[in-house]
Amino acid sequence: MALVRPIRSSPRPPLALSTQAMDNLRFIRDTMETAGSFTAVPGVGGILIGLSALPAAWVASRQTSLAAWVAAWLAEALFALVLGFCFTRAKARRVGTALSARPARKLALALLPSLFAAAVLTAVLLRAGLPAAVPGTWMLLYGTGVVAGGAFSVRLVPLMGFCFLTAGAVTLFLPAAWGNGALAASFGGLHILFGLIIARRYGG
Repeated sequence: MALVRPIRSSPRPPLALSTQAMDNLRFIRDTMETAGSFTAVPGVGGILIGLSALPAAWVASRQTSLAAWVAAWLAEALFALVLGFCFTRAKARRVGTALSARPARKLALALLPSLFAAAVLTAVLLRAGLPAAVPGTWMLLYGTGVVAGGAFSVRLVPLMGFCFLTAGAVTLFLPAAWGNGALAASFGGLHILFGLIIARRYGG
């Protein structure tokens, strides 16, 4: 006896409401992460980074060799990097933002190429016998990275980047003896100024 099969297959059972709700929440979260901005920029951390640049400028100015001068500023850069990361992570936890979220990753990826370029150009300028161009180059490339990363953060971040770009352009035309003072004014003064504003407007 032949089996009788229905012309239309039976419809699939509808998804449970809880499953639909979870799918919707996941979609909303992914969309917000894609379009959102990274707001866990640490104002206090920026202030401390700026304050640390002031004694670093004094220490660098006391060095009698170019290698020791570069080493002093590289030590300050590493210290500032660690300090900024620690305060960023602390603020991200406080405001409930993950450092693995897309805006945070985009900000980091936008900043890293400029830092890499700064390292390479530092070696090139020193090898070419142009140490006077190093401070201005640092400011220009750091400002470029901050502007690029600031596209995924609060509005004050790209503004700070443009200030670094301006300071770098001016420093390239200053006498070589003014290099440490220009670095103190930019990496010190600008970080302190914008750190204070960010801490007041966005907390921490």
